[in-house]
Amino acid sequence: MMTGARTGFDKVVASAAEAVADIPDGASLAVGGFGLCGNPIALIEALLAQGTSGLSVVSNNCGVDDWGLGVLLNAQRIRKMTSSYVGENKEFERQFLSGELELELTPQGTLAEKLRAGGAGIAAFFTRTGVGTQVAEGGLPRKYDGAGGVAIASPAKEVRTFGDSDAEYVLEEAISTDFALVHALRGDRHGNLVFNRSARNFSPLAAMAGRVCIAQVEELVEPGEIDPDSVHLPGVYVHRLVHVGTDIEKRIERRTVAEPASSGTPSGKEG
Repeated sequence: MMTGARTGFDKVVASAAEAVADIPDGASLAVGGFGLCGNPIALIEALLAQGTSGLSVVSNNCGVDDWGLGVLLNAQRIRKMTSSYVGENKEFERQFLSGELELELTPQGTLAEKLRAGGAGIAAFFTRTGVGTQVAEGGLPRKYDGAGGVAIASPAKEVRTFGDSDAEYVLEEAISTDFALVHALRGDRHGNLVFNRSARNFSPLAAMAGRVCIAQVEELVEPGEIDPDSVHLPGVYVHRLVHVGTDIEKRIERRTVAEPASSGTPSGKEG
């Protein structure tokens, strides 16, 4: 049972540790973020500190070796990942190829829609994405046996046509999870959230998919201070809020700097 000073619709809890305290071993989590953008790092680190293990995590990616979901992966707390991109984490590659980690690779748009459908109460949907590939036909490695063989492979999915069209569509089941962890720029005490630009990415969808959604917010405001037209995620989807402040660390996954233009290179323009 959660404790704290919450009354009525006030969903604020005192700390990240309190917010994740009832997430048990073996729980399923939908986690917002894209690369290192919008990672709910305070909640992730609180989950790491309490020792929760055997997690099944749904997120676009698994962070990097020392940041985001990568900190849980490094501690071998994650049993299974459902993701669309896993290319920036060497430990992820090692665990997957050694048979320590199960991976369900999912096309990015399909993953987003599976989360949205789960939150909207839609059991499944048909999409053209993946038709004619192993996404539909099955056989993608989900877990290796540690000796180079495949211990678990993806199953074949239903494919059908509709109406008079010859176009084929593959059936994808929705995703719902025990908990969701997201990061937002601003939230009010009722749980209405605003995300910052590209940090909006998967976060509203992950929040919708979790039966219990926990959000960390940089700025906490009173109900009514957020214009209803500016709300990206209604508070009905959010169950707990943690105020983490605006100085929380944010990392850049890959910093690139453009080469300065050579003064001798024709620009095609005068001046």
